[in-house]
Amino acid sequence: MTHPMQAGPRPPFDTPPQTPPGLESAMDPRPDFGETSYVGSGKLKGKAALITGGDSGIGRAVALAFAREGAHVLISYLPPEEDDAQFTVRLVEETGRTCVAVPGDICEEAHCVHLVDTAVARFGRLDVLVNNAAFQMSHENLDEITAEELDRTFRTNVYANFFLCKAAVAHMKPGSAIISTASVNADKPNATLVAYAATKGAIQNLSGGMAQLLAEKGIRVNCVAPGPFWTPLIPSTLPPDRVKNFGLQTPMKRPGQPAELQAVYVLLASDQASYISGATVAVTGGVPFI
Repeated sequence: MTHPMQAGPRPPFDTPPQTPPGLESAMDPRPDFGETSYVGSGKLKGKAALITGGDSGIGRAVALAFAREGAHVLISYLPPEEDDAQFTVRLVEETGRTCVAVPGDICEEAHCVHLVDTAVARFGRLDVLVNNAAFQMSHENLDEITAEELDRTFRTNVYANFFLCKAAVAHMKPGSAIISTASVNADKPNATLVAYAATKGAIQNLSGGMAQLLAEKGIRVNCVAPGPFWTPLIPSTLPPDRVKNFGLQTPMKRPGQPAELQAVYVLLASDQASYISGATVAVTGGVPFI
């Protein structure tokens, strides 16, 4: 057994700063996405999933876990993330599952519809939607947040979530699942992430409402609320001093690794979670979440 505080790298970190959206391949230490640890048992056999932001970080970990559980996956990503995306494709295909990689900007409704249509065309079905892609920027002063940045944050984190859910539901059969990546910031907003925190609260309410709206259709809707997790979003959007000590504020004294979320997403996507809907599962390294 491993002590949870020792289950992943601890700060200080000296990873170089990046520009958004950031690349996993440029991080030091590299995030753990479960390549050597996750073992599947057929929980998602025969299913098909669409995962936004599936090129790296949490999205890559989820894509790999789903594939090892027997699911085919489609990942979406931004064009600058091509190298990371192709690495994820190779990981998934090594499991014998199909991985379709589609670049583009989910801020646009047409692209969201295209993602869903492509998944259905390639797999003949869509059983799981994971709204995981996100945008954030850190600011010490409110007047630094432009209208353009606020709009992009909401379009990436909230509008795209709605666009994708709306398009996906038309193809989903009873037993399907929608999972959205929320954040500890939905409950405890960080003052330097005002816009991002607002979107994560919106995602929780959007998911809670849809869980009720879609229950009769047999579609479950849930959120996962990570605490500080070591992904490319961190060195590409936070100042170096915060990156250096990232995760130190938690009781675990370290950031979470994407691999530590895999089991949660698999559970919520699986038939074992048939009575779990409208819930938010917090994975925060000991930070209370209500």
